[in-house]
Amino acid sequence: MSTTARVPGLRGFIRERAPAERCELCSAELSPHPHHEHLFEPSSRQIHCSCTPCAILFPVEAEKRYRRVPRRLWYLQGFAMSDAQWESLAIPVNMAFLHTSAPAGTIRAFYPSPAGATESMLTLEGWDEMVADNPILAGMVPDVEALLVNRVGGARDHYLAPIDKCFELVGLIRISWRGLSGGQEVWERIDTFFAELRSAAQEKGAVHA
Repeated sequence: MSTTARVPGLRGFIRERAPAERCELCSAELSPHPHHEHLFEPSSRQIHCSCTPCAILFPVEAEKRYRRVPRRLWYLQGFAMSDAQWESLAIPVNMAFLHTSAPAGTIRAFYPSPAGATESMLTLEGWDEMVADNPILAGMVPDVEALLVNRVGGARDHYLAPIDKCFELVGLIRISWRGLSGGQEVWERIDTFFAELRSAAQEKGAVHA
């Protein structure tokens, strides 16, 4: 006698395919994040997903509506920032990213918060002092690259990072924060983010232009 075995819970093994990410300019299907290009819109401070053919239309340093976000990621070995310089930023958390804004012609400092990216004040004099101590900052591309600072848990880590990485950290904190202190999950995700960033970054001496 032959019998037909039933496969219980078959539906549980079926997974719907997640919708593919698409280029926000031409709607072409994209590789999963982080393996596709990003464009930054300085006027609105928005990050846009892009395919490579669209991204190359907007060079990194071109003064157009969009600017291509570069890929380089450096861990700045021996970066000089004193505790007094850090405290002058008046940032209530131990993370921040600083970049030059071409539209505003100023230096802007932001820190991630449950509400998103919150701006702090930084004088041009303060920035000029940091550049003098760390000449590599002089080569940072306006708008699309930032000095990303991590002082969480006693760390003193500094990166020259693409602006999309900074916004990724902002988004991670915004969606994961719980209660007044953030909760255990968000701090574990922050630790993972910086561990992966450190692993992916190339080391670069901060004193070299």
